[in-house]
Amino acid sequence: MAENTTTIAFTEEQEALVVKSWNAMKKDSAELSFKFFSKILEIAPPAKQLFSFLRDSEVPLDQNPKLKPHAMSVFLMTCESAAQLRKEGKVTVRESNLKKLGATHFKKGVIPEHFEVTKQALLDTIKEAVPELWSLELKDAWAIAHDQLASAIIAEMKPES
Repeated sequence: MAENTTTIAFTEEQEALVVKSWNAMKKDSAELSFKFFSKILEIAPPAKQLFSFLRDSEVPLDQNPKLKPHAMSVFLMTCESAAQLRKEGKVTVRESNLKKLGATHFKKGVIPEHFEVTKQALLDTIKEAVPELWSLELKDAWAIAHDQLASAIIAEMKPES
């Protein structure tokens, strides 16, 4: 597993909030994944150019055959990583995957600031998905978890060796 060298301060309460909300969202993860990705493109329409399967596509987003699997992969990785954060004390994504994610993001021209867009899209998606659980504490817990995963990916954003 790839890991940051620092242990993450993620409290038991934050973990409980993330796990509870993730458990509530899991059953709708396909739909929420699409909403999450749609929000990224709403917040930052130029982001469409970063994805080869969207760049020149005239197909509506909800009919794009590659978008939903990609969105699901990103959303699930983000949520599962968040749910494991305290238990593991670090971001847990297989090292080979993390290196590949970093290299792919680098090659596509992603910059660290782009992760602020994904964070906002994630938080908006969660707020809409589980409004009964939404609180400042939940928002903060998910923001920390997102930022830890983003930092791990950013650390690997370099050309493939």
